[in-house]
Amino acid sequence: MGESIVEGTLTKWLKKPGERIERDEPLFEISTDKVDTEIPSPAAGTLSEVLVEEGKTVGINTVVARIDEGGGAAAAPAPPKAAEPAAPPAPAPAPKQAAPVQETPAQEAINPSPAPEQVEEPAPAEPSGPLSPLVRKMARENNIDLGKVKGSGAGGRITKQDVEAYVAGQPAQAPAPAPAPSYVAPAPPPVTPPAAPAAPLPAAGQAKTRIEPLSPMRIKIAEHMVLSKRTSPHVTTVHRVDMTKVAKTRERNKTIFQQNYGFSLTYLPFITRAAVVALRHFPLLNASLDNNNIIYHNETNIGIAVALENGLIVPVIRAADEKNVLGLQRSIVDLAARARSRQLKPDEVQGGTFSITNFGSFGSLMGTPVINQPQVAIMGVGTVDKTPVVIDDAIAIRSICHLSLSFDHRLVDGALADQFMTKVKQVLEDWSEEVL
Repeated sequence: MGESIVEGTLTKWLKKPGERIERDEPLFEISTDKVDTEIPSPAAGTLSEVLVEEGKTVGINTVVARIDEGGGAAAAPAPPKAAEPAAPPAPAPAPKQAAPVQETPAQEAINPSPAPEQVEEPAPAEPSGPLSPLVRKMARENNIDLGKVKGSGAGGRITKQDVEAYVAGQPAQAPAPAPAPSYVAPAPPPVTPPAAPAAPLPAAGQAKTRIEPLSPMRIKIAEHMVLSKRTSPHVTTVHRVDMTKVAKTRERNKTIFQQNYGFSLTYLPFITRAAVVALRHFPLLNASLDNNNIIYHNETNIGIAVALENGLIVPVIRAADEKNVLGLQRSIVDLAARARSRQLKPDEVQGGTFSITNFGSFGSLMGTPVINQPQVAIMGVGTVDKTPVVIDDAIAIRSICHLSLSFDHRLVDGALADQFMTKVKQVLEDWSEEVL
């Protein structure tokens, strides 16, 4: 797992004891303080024994499982399979008994008298005048003979309130068998009680909270973020950048770029290239602190933040100052793809000297990213939007992007940070470098 790795957390087994495994087929997942990755099987055979449970952290060179290369343990899973067919017959009759129980109470709760005789007699309601769709629906749902409902609307028209009052006065709502009087007082409150018994049902066995432990990756991210905030006094500066020339260059080349290389041309390699140029002019942004010593890095290794399904990781483009836009885009695509498929090596997330995070890909205008220790700065990239701006007292439409720089104020002052960002801005706004 790399020279700096001394332990790892086994997060998930991808095979169960008794299952067949091929050589180099993913066997389990492991999480370290550097990266999460899948570990391939060193041999083909049957997984005969698992020695380390999921979630347990162990040191390097620990035996976590045994593989029977002869496949002798393949017959082990047979007994569990034989026991499984006995389970389905038990629940099979349950659905057949449950079906009639759901239908009968539903009709009896509305009206205890024989439903078939009432459902077939909606016709007498018509002489009461035109009926609204709502009144018809309420009558249909409550099995009401609208001919027996007295309308209080214009011309004797039956209204919603008339139906509610009729439902409220039905003997179905009262426990006594005595017939209800013909006169019904307009009392809407009794309409709600029928729904009351259903309310407690979903809440009866429902917990108010759900607790689950943090994943090993989430724990590492949390520790790293707290460490960074505790270590570095963060300051953020934001610059608005006119990306119009870059946008035109990208638009002009993106089709042939896709055809020739099989991946898209995005804004990120342009911004990475501009950052590399600026780091040459301001090497203090490419340094790190060791107590009272400044460590100047001779290499420019750019970390690119990659969002994963359950976290974040920052693989590193090594020697980024030696790559053009094509080389940077190729590296970004490769690292992002392998990060999401858990194919990164621990060494590929180490040794970064400056980081970039592209939250603009999710529509964010700007942000204040947290420094990736032990670096002293990180650049945040907002979305690129066409925006009306004033140029020479005239309004023009330009492709605008907001770039933010969070920096360690122990080493970098605001003036230096703004000079660095001004250089990035200049490179992007005066873009002339070809990408092919």
